[in-house]
Amino acid sequence: MLGRKQEIFSRCLSSLLVFAHNKGYEIRMGEVERSVEEAARKGFRNSNHCRRLAADLHLFKDGKYVSDTEGHRELGEFWESLSGFYDNERVLCVWGGTFGDGNHYSVQHMGVK
Repeated sequence: MLGRKQEIFSRCLSSLLVFAHNKGYEIRMGEVERSVEEAARKGFRNSNHCRRLAADLHLFKDGKYVSDTEGHRELGEFWESLSGFYDNERVLCVWGGTFGDGNHYSVQHMGVK
């Protein structure tokens, strides 16, 4: 189940990256995989980064770093629109902008965003 969800997350993430590039964004990848120890150190013991179900994206538009959550809104809304059924697996794409972490894009797993 987790492995399949990781594959679906990767498929959704590739769609998001293509969408972003088509909208004129440049992207530098942040954390996609995080060790349990690193997650605990950062205060996120139950992070979906540890499950390879989350990515932090660093956006640039017109050569300028987009640091605020609002600047991610267009991508966040697109990301959430990717929620649905993939090969009979229900997937909820969650944008971190809904909880103050605008550059965070994840797939919910066992209630964790």
